[in-house]
Parts: sequence; C-alpha cells; structure tokens
Amino acid sequence: MTSVLIASIPSPPSNGLSLGPLELRAYGVMIALGVLAAVWLSRRRWEARGGDPDQISRIALWAVPAGLIGARLYHVITDWKKFQSAGWLEVFAIWKGGLGIPGGMAAGILVGVWMARRQHMNQGEVIAAVVPGLPLAQAIGRLGNWFNQELFGSPTDLPWGLEIDLAHRPAQYLDVETFHPTFLYEAVWNLLLCGLLVSIDRRRVRRAVPARVTDPRRVSRPGSLLAVYTLGYGLGRLWIEAVRIDPASLLLGVRVNIWMSLVLIAASAPYLLVTWRRAAPGSRGPVMPM
Repeated sequence: MTSVLIASIPSPPSNGLSLGPLELRAYGVMIALGVLAAVWLSRRRWEARGGDPDQISRIALWAVPAGLIGARLYHVITDWKKFQSAGWLEVFAIWKGGLGIPGGMAAGILVGVWMARRQHMNQGEVIAAVVPGLPLAQAIGRLGNWFNQELFGSPTDLPWGLEIDLAHRPAQYLDVETFHPTFLYEAVWNLLLCGLLVSIDRRRVRRAVPARVTDPRRVSRPGSLLAVYTLGYGLGRLWIEAVRIDPASLLLGVRVNIWMSLVLIAASAPYLLVTWRRAAPGSRGPVMPM
C-alpha cells in the first residue's frame, strides 16, 4: 500500500481558507477563476476579429450569472431527492458544490445571444469567439471538486489514483484509499477540447471572405463550432460519468447525465455530418463554413 500512496494524487487538506470571520471556499474560487479565464480568452478572440472587447464584458455581466443560475437549477432538478431531505436552504448553498454544466451551458448561451443581439453584434461570430472559453472555464472549475473531495470515480491502483479521506469515501469503499480522479480526467479533456475549438475556428476564419467578421450584416454560419463543443463535451462526459460512483438520479436505471450526454451527441453529430458534407469539395449544396 505504501508504494501506491507514494505514486498517488493527494487530496487537499482543506477545502477553504479562513480569513478572520470570512471563510473563502476553494470551490467558489475555482469557479471564479474559470469565469475570468473564459472572459479573458473571449475578449482576446473578439478583439482579434476586429470587435470591441468591452462588448464581451457587457455580455458576461449578464451571461455569467444566468449560467450559474441555470447550472444550479439543473443540479437541483436532477438531484431533487437530496434537497427534499436536506431542506430548502441547501438549494442556495452553491459553495458546497453542485452545478450542472448542461443547465449552465444552455442558460449562459441563450442570455449571451440575447445580449449580443441587443448590442447589434454578429451573433454567430460572438458564439464562435466565446465557445472555446467554455471548456476552459469548465477545466478550471473542476478543480473545485478536488478541493471538496467529491465526484471521484471507482477504486483504482493506477499511479495517478486520487487519495480520498475516510470521511468522504462511500460506505462500500471505506477500506479503499485511491480512486479515479474524474475531476482531472474532465479537466484535461476540456483543455484538449478548448485547443481543438481554437484550431478549427482559426481555419474557418482564414477561409472566410475578406471582411470584418464582427460585421452584423455579414452572412456567417459558425454554428458548427458550437456543435463541435457540444459533441466533444457530450462524448467526454459520457465516459467520465461511466467511471463515477457518486450517488446520482437515475432514469430507467441509467444516470441522468449519461442520458444528457447522449442527447448532446445525438443533436450535434448529425448537424456536423450534414455541414461537412455540404462543405466538401464537389458538393452541390451550399457551402456552410466551419
């Protein structure tokens, strides 16, 4: 067992920092850092397109709170039994963890598009500029689960196994010390997805007609970049959910987030297939740039 512990990932000794009467929760700090990183990247990408980066900041002022509310609502709805027994006040205890990314994704994107429309921005290009920041924020935010010692996977003796304190282990695994670090798996997956999205979009912009891509009159269909994101996120979440062992709501005996991943994949894959076929050389259909 000693050799396993030496080659494993330790969990943080604390999930927060006390500053006098103020207690700073690491989970909240990671969420905030993820948001800041996403806004920073989105501002840079929008400015590179010839746009005003302050427009992105104004969008973020509305889209970020909407995303957090949507993420919390998704978690509460899909894990309702836990909140029924814990009491209503637990619904608002976000610092303890519990944000559902699909809900945050939907609410944040809808409000972001609405704000882009109000500012007379090219909504499609705004989405293309912002989308790579979403998996970046998720990757950083997942570190909050590490501090909380939550949402880990099944037992493992691999060198990168995550040490979990006895108080946080499931009852059936009290004698097990190391588990799959699913927070790390998802963080790495999302960082790779962020890089892929940036690479795809760079090629798309280079192939675009010479024009300011921020011009709201410009006909642009970068929606496939959003589809790549939802497909990539769905695929990653699908296999990671299969590894996790934390209690979860089930539908027909299957974790709800697995169903949600399948929905994202089913919605994104056909759209991308049609898009790429139309864009292929020799295609008779209209070209839809990626």
